[in-house]
Amino acid sequence: MTSPVPPIGTQVSALAARHPHAPAATCDGVTVTRAQLDAATNRLARSFAACGVGVGDYVTILLPNSLDWIHAVLACWKLGAVPQPLSARLPDAELAALLELRRPALLVGRADPTGVTPTMTATPAQDVSDAPLPEAVSPVWKSMASGGSTGRPKLIEAGNDSRIPAAIGTPLGAQEGDVSLISVPLSHNTGFTTFAVGLLQGHHLVVMPRFEPHGFLRLVTEHRVTFLTTVPTIMQRLLPVYRADPDAYDLSSIRRFWHLAAPCPPAVKRAWIELLGPDKVWELYGGTELQALTFISGDQWLTHPGSVGVVVAGEMKVLDDDGNECPPGVPGEIYMRRAPGARPTYRYVGSTATSRDGWDSLGDLGYFDADGFLYLTDRRVDMFTVGGRNVYPAEIESALAEHPGVLSSLAVGVPDDDLGQVPHVIVQAPGLDAAEVTAFLTDRLAGYKLPRTVEFTDRPLRDDAGKARRSAVRDEVIARRAAQSD
Repeated sequence: MTSPVPPIGTQVSALAARHPHAPAATCDGVTVTRAQLDAATNRLARSFAACGVGVGDYVTILLPNSLDWIHAVLACWKLGAVPQPLSARLPDAELAALLELRRPALLVGRADPTGVTPTMTATPAQDVSDAPLPEAVSPVWKSMASGGSTGRPKLIEAGNDSRIPAAIGTPLGAQEGDVSLISVPLSHNTGFTTFAVGLLQGHHLVVMPRFEPHGFLRLVTEHRVTFLTTVPTIMQRLLPVYRADPDAYDLSSIRRFWHLAAPCPPAVKRAWIELLGPDKVWELYGGTELQALTFISGDQWLTHPGSVGVVVAGEMKVLDDDGNECPPGVPGEIYMRRAPGARPTYRYVGSTATSRDGWDSLGDLGYFDADGFLYLTDRRVDMFTVGGRNVYPAEIESALAEHPGVLSSLAVGVPDDDLGQVPHVIVQAPGLDAAEVTAFLTDRLAGYKLPRTVEFTDRPLRDDAGKARRSAVRDEVIARRAAQSD
């Protein structure tokens, strides 16, 4: 009979007892050992408890990537509370809407805009005891926010409690003792899960307060990073910096390089395979809900370019608008569900996914090929039609990513009296002009997919988690065009 898995807080304390002086986390040049992390989070947990936090209570954490963020989440688990990390930059209106869905016992790092929930910092008083706490199990090990791209906020609560096995990262190729770089926001599921994997497997977590390409490459070189999880936006921003001075950085320590959260432009993907080797570059596709997952290695991608892989957990199928399963090569909406008999991996609070007979859709469009490899085309809410023909923004953005001068881009459909909608692109590309952008795309896209208007920006078009609020950008473009025509 196997022994029960202890909760996360107990596992972290056990790691600290075995290797007290091993580095646990580094952020902004400051490193804490496992013993220091364990003691600090014991103190902070007691401070949370003094504010009324107990088993099953939710704690909303509104902090940027930092050691304080790590302390706050681990303190929750030690009390059996549920960490709910949200972006520290979340507008008050969105924060208020999320708080109404599930009222927390405490906010950490920011005041409640509704004035209801008490607030404190992530710094405990020094006179609080750092002695071990009684073992406690969180009924839900995380509660993540979603829905910003649609404007309908929801919470996605993990179906498992905090007795998470240390081998959670083994299917990803993570190993005990890895040095793991976290360059994406910890409040995003990609960053949070990478953090949890590293915490349980005893990684040295190297956390960037905010992504910056030179800093990323320097940290990989300095700390000999072996494992990392990132997003295509960051991959694209890194390439011109690395190529400008490749001898300044050493990426040879990387053993496993994962990317996820958004479709990766093929030109960017191929560049990283050439840079690191196909055995090191891996991609994962699946939602925060984890109903099902696909994996693809670099070697597989080279024989199935553009694919996000084969299903490795749960089940997926592609359906047309009438609910019929699409044959290989025919795009439709992707639906997924957990394997029959598997325990639920999540539950929604707020708006839910689209469902058909127990299969959930996250709004992604794509198709399977004859070999069972899945390809993404775009999100249903982002697709638009030009004269009745479907246009997928990701296709335009992928073509632009092939230009070495383009750092990021965003395509949206805007109203047109003749065709209904036409493409408009926003490009971050110092030194380029509209004519050069259009000329570059002319040989790569059908005529109806070419942008009718091009706009330039000097700022990244996606956040550090690779997300863009495309509907909000489209509304801004339309409003600006209307104002100019008045």
